[in-house]
Amino acid sequence: METFIIDVPVPSMGATVNELIVVSLKTNPGDRVTKGQKIAELESDKSIFEYEAPADGTVIALPVKPGETLQPGALFLRLETADASLRHLESKGGAVGSASAAAASKPAAALVWTPRATKLVQEAGLDPAKITDIAATGPGGRVSGDDVTAYLAARKS
Repeated sequence: METFIIDVPVPSMGATVNELIVVSLKTNPGDRVTKGQKIAELESDKSIFEYEAPADGTVIALPVKPGETLQPGALFLRLETADASLRHLESKGGAVGSASAAAASKPAAALVWTPRATKLVQEAGLDPAKITDIAATGPGGRVSGDDVTAYLAARKS
């Protein structure tokens, strides 16, 4: 049976989810996986879910690491498989690097706020876009609700 290499993208979780955070990886390059096998845990701002292998095969590359923030559509997994139904994902042979390496080449972005943090800061009468001196300790370096609570308490003292 002929095998080929596919590039599996980070899944899209709907129109309101712009990023996912890698919580944990349960496989490594060189490992054999079976379709439906849990290979990673990913977190959105709303939930954590287990990501499953899309086909039987061998992991060629897994260019992500725990704690990394991923954009839907970015390369998540390179897999050698014989599953012809996934031929549309066949690799174009591009380099596999860390998603964070690609992000590092971009200019520094503004702070990323969780929905709860945004709500809390707006309820306090502040504009999140104008706050630059807040610690961002949430998942993936985002500003969390706890960060906002601490920030507001420090401003009162």
